[in-house]
Amino acid sequence: MSALPAAADGPRAAPAAGEVLRRAQAAPVYEVARETPLEEAPLLSARLGARVLLKREDRQSIFSFKLRGAYAKMAALDAAQRARGVVAASAGNHAQGVALAAARLGIRAAIVMPVTAPAVKVEAVRRLGGAMVEVVLAGDSYSEAQAEAARLVAARGAVFVHPFDDPDVIAGQATVALELLRQHPGPLEAVFVPVGGGGLLAGVAAVLKTLRPEVRVIGVQAADADAMARSLEQGRRVALDEVGLFADGTAVKQVGALTFALCREHADAMLRVDTDAICAAMRDLYQETRSVPEPSGALALAGLKQYAAARGGAGALLAIVSGANLNFDRLRFVAERAELGDRREAVFAVTIPEQRGSFRRFCAVLGQHAVTEFNYRIGDAARAHIFVGVQTAGAGERALLAAAFAAHGFGVLDLTDDELAKTHLRHMVGGRSPLARDELLYRFEFPERPGALVRFLDHLHPDWNVSLFHYRNHGADTGRILVGLQVPPAERPLLAGFLDRLGYPYRDESAHPAYRLLLCQAPAADRGDGC
Repeated sequence: MSALPAAADGPRAAPAAGEVLRRAQAAPVYEVARETPLEEAPLLSARLGARVLLKREDRQSIFSFKLRGAYAKMAALDAAQRARGVVAASAGNHAQGVALAAARLGIRAAIVMPVTAPAVKVEAVRRLGGAMVEVVLAGDSYSEAQAEAARLVAARGAVFVHPFDDPDVIAGQATVALELLRQHPGPLEAVFVPVGGGGLLAGVAAVLKTLRPEVRVIGVQAADADAMARSLEQGRRVALDEVGLFADGTAVKQVGALTFALCREHADAMLRVDTDAICAAMRDLYQETRSVPEPSGALALAGLKQYAAARGGAGALLAIVSGANLNFDRLRFVAERAELGDRREAVFAVTIPEQRGSFRRFCAVLGQHAVTEFNYRIGDAARAHIFVGVQTAGAGERALLAAAFAAHGFGVLDLTDDELAKTHLRHMVGGRSPLARDELLYRFEFPERPGALVRFLDHLHPDWNVSLFHYRNHGADTGRILVGLQVPPAERPLLAGFLDRLGYPYRDESAHPAYRLLLCQAPAADRGDGC
């Protein structure tokens, strides 16, 4: 892979903190950027027991802080450099900043973006840059897109606008620190900064440690894209073999030489957060602000929450909300994982005897816990394996619930932290079963309220075996359940009366072609009278 081009025509020695401050104070970023609000977060403050402040860089015109550094760099180019044009490599937000700067300054730009970049970012780059910008899609991550950028720089003699490892870019990002200090001159315990290549952390840390050295500056990275954390731990720049792409805006395999030097000197600590914690922070920001950040935009808050849970906070804790360029189709995944991230949902595989009464005993253990998911398919004549999600108040309640299952003689496997189970296995419970004889399939709806699912289970006919069960809480006012009931043909005249007495709207899906294709062991092709 080609090396990342150096910042064109710029020094490679890391600038001193005072030089970063001077450049930041002189940077003409407000020709395109706005001073973003610093907002109180009362809901988070109450929950975490610390005053929480949010620096809303997601409120920029491109919904990201990145236009600051891009414009600061391009505005500093002389006439000869501008005539040569610029090249940039970016996962999306830096690309938008370069595109906007190119259009405002009349500089032609080629912008290389990974093919994995969210479509919302790619389209925004094209819209912002107009005729001045050529978008090139190459590679699966920023670090792979950089190879094509290096080739274009060499072929065209263009100026490379580095997304993070450039003195002017770092200074442009450092203007965030100048703003937040103007907006909050009072005591600050810590400022939390999202980190990819390190440009924002380098600039913010240099300025804060120059003007307010008592303030702790803490970088936050995704656990599967932690190049800066590893580099600072090892005292040298570390290149990752792979990076996770959920937080695509910070998916960088190697941090910059300048940013590493500045962060090593001025940053106080680094924190790592996992995908579930990021999703939980995204939900928190929505609940607090009614806006939805991108995963990288919620990194700092995820780190702040981790810090507050471990240490509390006597002073104000400030998180930089760095961006909000999110593909809408990611919200389904985010909503599903957010509860796990805050330990508000526990996921278990529970084994119960495949005999009359055991299902009811299982429901008794659940009690009034809200069930978030329930998957079951008959598969063994002796044992039933159930995949269940349960709403909890924290890790302690999760442990108590697991102990209660075990105390009732049920085998239990806690899958709350199991990535395979959360990503794949929960959606694969089922299939054909030779034991599902005389099975009929029904779809039910019921009012979604605490205890409603358990009440539904309690009212199922005790003589008819449940052979399939699927339920997932989607946050709607109506719950939807798919149930397989094994009803001998001789007893089917009683079925209609039972369903009416149950009192829930239902629909017979026994003849559904997909059910008969995928779930019936030996489906009757032309009949809907059970498997």
